[in-house]
Amino acid sequence: MKTLVPKALLLLLLANLSLTRHPEGSHSMRLLHTLLTWPHHLEPQFIYAVYFDDIHVLRYNNRQEPPRMEHCAPWVDQHKPEFWEEMTWNIQRVIDMYDNILKNMLRIYNQSEVGNHTVQILLACHMLPGGNFSHGQYELLFNGRDHIVLNEDLRTWTAVGKAAEMLRQEWEESGFAQALKTFIEGDCVQSILENYGKEILLRTDGPKMHVTHRVRADGNITLRCWALDFYPADITLTWQRDGSNQTVGMEVIETRPSGDGTFQKWAAVVVPSGEEQRYTCHVDHERLPEPLTLRWEPPQSSVPIIPVVTGLVLGAVLVGSVVTFLIWKRRTKGEERAGSEFKSPWQYQVQLRLCTTT
Repeated sequence: MKTLVPKALLLLLLANLSLTRHPEGSHSMRLLHTLLTWPHHLEPQFIYAVYFDDIHVLRYNNRQEPPRMEHCAPWVDQHKPEFWEEMTWNIQRVIDMYDNILKNMLRIYNQSEVGNHTVQILLACHMLPGGNFSHGQYELLFNGRDHIVLNEDLRTWTAVGKAAEMLRQEWEESGFAQALKTFIEGDCVQSILENYGKEILLRTDGPKMHVTHRVRADGNITLRCWALDFYPADITLTWQRDGSNQTVGMEVIETRPSGDGTFQKWAAVVVPSGEEQRYTCHVDHERLPEPLTLRWEPPQSSVPIIPVVTGLVLGAVLVGSVVTFLIWKRRTKGEERAGSEFKSPWQYQVQLRLCTTT
């Protein structure tokens, strides 16, 4: 059964692909090839990853079953199965090339292939706003020691180490630099525009901001300023106390992918209870028309107090008026009924006179 490379080692190998700053409107595509060997495994493990800006879009691991190129971008894959079959076939040819490079370097240092060895290759192209080519990269690192770098002119090499120097001579004779230059300036940039850029080039995702409030065990308060669903990844979050930057005790995490092509980040500060309103969070992002300033807002009561009190008073007055009216009405009817049944002495005197006259 095939054994996968330890996760910690993968994180170490991918460390040079951490989030980078991109000037507004610029984009990049980076391809990382990693070849690993270790004792008791004759077949090297090959890991391939493609990043568009800071978004992981393609991956390959020859120890997965079945070994094939996979789509892992946050947007929906539009390619047909034939495309991925061709991509898998191409990457297998790349594995053979770097496997031969590893064997030649080990031969130079008279080292056994059965051991802990790594070959890392970074190939990248960078694009200016408007789609114009900016610059490219090609770097090879062997066992963390020898390395060879394609210079900025994309024609010459810089090599450090005995094995890297011999590899430089071989690549100069074969014209490898010209082949890389053609790919970096042509196919790589074109791939950004056609395959990936259409999903992101027109995006205008500013950060969605809010501040949370949590009571700590020691009675102090943790205020955390959140920035969510923003692109590109470059953003600045700072806390201020009474207008002065608050750096002591402030905790800030690295910008993290959200999984849908956007990013998220937070910055937290611990404050004394009752002093929350003295602290403000300041946010700067290229998609914002101007920097934002936020502070924690205490939650409002779901039922406003003043309207409720006013309503109760008016209701009491209304009910009292109705009751008073009903009582008055009832008394009025009672007096009318009593008047119809009992006559005053004056009325009896009038009736007596009439009877005497007749």
